[in-house]
Amino acid sequence: MADESTQSIVIDAPPEQILAVIADFESYPDWANGVKRTEVLESREDGRAAQVKFNIDQGPIKDEYVLAYDWAADGVGWTLVKGNMQKSQQGSYALKPKGGSTEVTYTLSVQLVVPMIGLFRRKAEKMIMDTALKELKRRVENAG
Repeated sequence: MADESTQSIVIDAPPEQILAVIADFESYPDWANGVKRTEVLESREDGRAAQVKFNIDQGPIKDEYVLAYDWAADGVGWTLVKGNMQKSQQGSYALKPKGGSTEVTYTLSVQLVVPMIGLFRRKAEKMIMDTALKELKRRVENAG
């Protein structure tokens, strides 16, 4: 697997509430930066998404891709099924309760079809993760 980037944030909510926001893919266009459209293509027996199609538009970066999800009580992981600009993507949110709050650790590894120097790729991953974690925190804490 390619190099991965990891970043954490503490969210003032229990893990179940955070996972519920992560699992609500239909709402991503309302709060997730650059996500224009989502479509759950396949669901598991428990109702959680198994495969989700994303359309993103973040200025120069436009992509359509499908991720497969693997849910657990303490987080969620995903892998790229197919994408236009991405060769691979692996990521996860790991949730660890801390009193009344939860530490959320986001791990991400992306390989683009067009090669990118490792330093720039890691910088882009860090920026994506930083934005995603802050938006997730805002969404969870303001929904409560």
